[in-house]
Amino acid sequence: MLPGVAVDAATCDEYVLRIRAAIAARARCHVVTANPEYAMRCRRDATLREIVARAEIVTADGAGLVAAARLLDRGNLSRVTGNDLVAALAAAGVPLFLLGAAPGIAENAAAALTARYPQAVIAGTWAGDASAAGDCEARRRINATAAQAILVAYGMPKQDHWIARNLPHLDATAAIGVGGVFDYLAGQVPRAPQWMRARGLEWFYRLVRQPSRWRRIVTVWQFAALVCATAIGQRIHHRRDTAHNV
Repeated sequence: MLPGVAVDAATCDEYVLRIRAAIAARARCHVVTANPEYAMRCRRDATLREIVARAEIVTADGAGLVAAARLLDRGNLSRVTGNDLVAALAAAGVPLFLLGAAPGIAENAAAALTARYPQAVIAGTWAGDASAAGDCEARRRINATAAQAILVAYGMPKQDHWIARNLPHLDATAAIGVGGVFDYLAGQVPRAPQWMRARGLEWFYRLVRQPSRWRRIVTVWQFAALVCATAIGQRIHHRRDTAHNV
């Protein structure tokens, strides 16, 4: 358990196997791709905290969660992003429905996926409406397809609330919150270079390209401060226990 959120320790391939097993068993599978923003939001938002706690899979999307687990001795987490999961599911030929983002973006993202992965199966796309007012239409459109997994790109926490409301009413039993993945696939937002992603510097790349994200970056640094404070507290407590037992 990291501050604010419990994250699974698995690889991308293992997550894909779990998702496909859930689909085959017709079992609900809500996937959260968590990052430090999720952790901080869950600390103050009881409803979101409950939704994330009930999710069948919570991946470490953010490098900050991987670093936090290491610093707090919570094991070695593999970073598995929404981009990773979408690519792996597309490559595996799982029929996907792309829901969310701005009008036209899901269609462009679908075209990019099929161009990159010839075996990709796109069951449908729709921008839709993240609010409850759009639920009935979304269910109708999705259930009219042979989709097995729904990729929901409404951003945190809207996509998580959407999945919690709608997944029980869908023929597809797997749903994954993918944030801004469609924007990346459609070329609307460039990803950070690989060397920056490998060093956990995507936040800096995004800040330089989109200065308006500064509030979100502040949240990441708040998480880092919380983790450091927790680590210091753990070490002090451990030393006191050791001294007491001597």
